[in-house]
Amino acid sequence: MKEPSNIHFIPVVSWDGNCSESLQKEAVRALEEGRVLFFPNLAFEIRPREKQFLNPAIVSGAKNVVFNIVTGKLGGCLCAGAEAEQLATMLKRFAESARTMLENLLAAYRNKLVPGRTSLRPVEIAGRVTSWRKDDTRLHVDSFPSTPMQGRRILRVFSNINPDGRPRSWRLGEPFEDAARHFASTLRPPFPGSSAALQLLRITRGRRAAYDHYMLQLHDRMKADLDYQRSSRQSHFDFPAGSTWIVFTDQAPHAATAGQHQLEQTFYLRVEDMVDSGRSPLRILEKLMGSKLTN
Repeated sequence: MKEPSNIHFIPVVSWDGNCSESLQKEAVRALEEGRVLFFPNLAFEIRPREKQFLNPAIVSGAKNVVFNIVTGKLGGCLCAGAEAEQLATMLKRFAESARTMLENLLAAYRNKLVPGRTSLRPVEIAGRVTSWRKDDTRLHVDSFPSTPMQGRRILRVFSNINPDGRPRSWRLGEPFEDAARHFASTLRPPFPGSSAALQLLRITRGRRAAYDHYMLQLHDRMKADLDYQRSSRQSHFDFPAGSTWIVFTDQAPHAATAGQHQLEQTFYLRVEDMVDSGRSPLRILEKLMGSKLTN
């Protein structure tokens, strides 16, 4: 199979297998370039009793079930009692498997990745009714309105666990710097004092840096611009059932256009802990804006 320019195939087949030094360096380089690491033969096992959770009816008022591995709390779910405990155990197993795999493959980030939420997405994304800002079928880069990143990277591990063999379909866009340059003239600096006010009013958990302000605008500008959605440089890729992929979602413009039943694990990484921090969205935006964007 010919390798698309923004997809990098990784021949890892086990969540806890050792990786050669050359493969480790190759994987980090591809990730930091904004490419997707694709593991066509790395499946996450869903045990027989866990198949009951591959059902959109378990979701409570959202598109996914969320698990916090630090607190053990399960959210967005209608399950209760023993069923909730069993679902939490499955999501914890995925979170631990993802972390083990990353520690083996991305040795440069070992002990530097901070786990975020784990989620199960049993709802079909195609045809889901939502606002344009929350429409993940539109090309975008990730940025969180209530959780400022202050330059930290967003690294996500996805696994397609569809029991019917259906793929997860994505669109992948142009390099981050090209997208940022396209919208740079429309990005406006934050109002003086706005970050402190948002934190004081508890609209944000922590202080927004100028970086977060620009990234949120970039996220919104991309999604709102239908001409950009249609005509910008992009490619399509289907991630088969039983496959896994990893990407810096704050860097690679992406859109999920179809698919149901996916596991996802988020990690955060400081820019200073990258091998080449110059490739980070923070450094690229600082170059474009001509100023430092974090404290």
